[in-house]
Amino acid sequence: MHPTQKILAKEMGAELERILNYWQVFSLDKDHGGFIGERDFYNHPIEKSNKGIILNSRILWSFAAASNHLKSNRFAEICDRSFDYVYTFFRDKAFGGVFWELDFQGNQINSRKQVYAQAFMVYALSEYVKFNKNKQALNWAIDLFALIEKHAYDNTYGGYTEAFSRDWNLISDMRLSAKDANEAKTMNTHLHVLEAYTTLYQIAPTHLLKTRLEELILLFLDTFFDAETNHFQLFFDEKWQTKGEIVSYGHDIEAVWLLIEAAKVIGNEELLNRAKGLALKVASTFIAEGMDSDGGVYYEYNLRSKVLDTDKHWWPQAEAIVGLNYAYEISKKEIYLNKALKIWNFTKDHVIDPKNGEWYWSVNQQKEPNISMYKLGFWKAPYHNSRACMKMMNVPSYNSI
Repeated sequence: MHPTQKILAKEMGAELERILNYWQVFSLDKDHGGFIGERDFYNHPIEKSNKGIILNSRILWSFAAASNHLKSNRFAEICDRSFDYVYTFFRDKAFGGVFWELDFQGNQINSRKQVYAQAFMVYALSEYVKFNKNKQALNWAIDLFALIEKHAYDNTYGGYTEAFSRDWNLISDMRLSAKDANEAKTMNTHLHVLEAYTTLYQIAPTHLLKTRLEELILLFLDTFFDAETNHFQLFFDEKWQTKGEIVSYGHDIEAVWLLIEAAKVIGNEELLNRAKGLALKVASTFIAEGMDSDGGVYYEYNLRSKVLDTDKHWWPQAEAIVGLNYAYEISKKEIYLNKALKIWNFTKDHVIDPKNGEWYWSVNQQKEPNISMYKLGFWKAPYHNSRACMKMMNVPSYNSI
């Protein structure tokens, strides 16, 4: 292991413990079951806040993954609590899949079927099955895969349609969030279908699942990736005509290492080699365009307006450390590790909250945290940062890249 990797492994291993402790202490809803919907910047609980499937599925994934990574049963109770809650309250017993949002008492208030959410549930369940071999969770993960394939897979043009009504009919507004373009297919959703299917393949491999993983990898290599800019394009119509002009630096660097892992899992050397080559292109462009001189990772860039969003959100910092480490393992060029360490040092100094715990939502160019955004909430979970810590603690396994 390179000396810089040893530093990252030690420090991020300690941070993993702090992250997991924060969520054990602050996320449980002791009055209504499961997990609370939101805590503000100062960790104050927001009374009667709604509960989202993204937060809940990511909590399950994070603690199951930590259990597997640390080979420990100390998180078994919170894993079971998480699984029991999503199975009881988020599972749509009538039409299958998972609801988007519940109220604080567990009553469904938004029943739309975002494929992004179904994929995250497959991801979480698959990791949970790795931990405790729960047959109910395994069967549910397989059922969700079948639902995604039945309703969302585009048999004409390939890929997956973004969103549906509760009973799996097409809807006019398919946006994942208000900031997204309202388009039929997105890079973001396909990225999380990819990671979900990669993990499911490890516990329940089938020919169809392997075929879909190969198709997904090729979509990223040949359709999402723009060779002129060395960025992944984010929004498309159903016929794969590009509809966006936003560069997401976090998604760029996250995608390359997830593509490598998918190709490794299915044992496709040709796709693996292509993914490695792509990873170096993206990583080099990322360093040149997506990093500030202080080590922070910018959020977005608009190719049309030439406007750079200089805020540093928590999750691109985490994904960048992992993606750049993959680039180092492929190339053995120390610039990638040096930049990863610089991002980590920026994160330690400016993104991790030393007083209230966890990571800020974002900091601005003056390194001031955004106090208006929650510390724990619909889109703020332990998934990105805990996963980065686990990946960097487990660097020797990268030797097979």
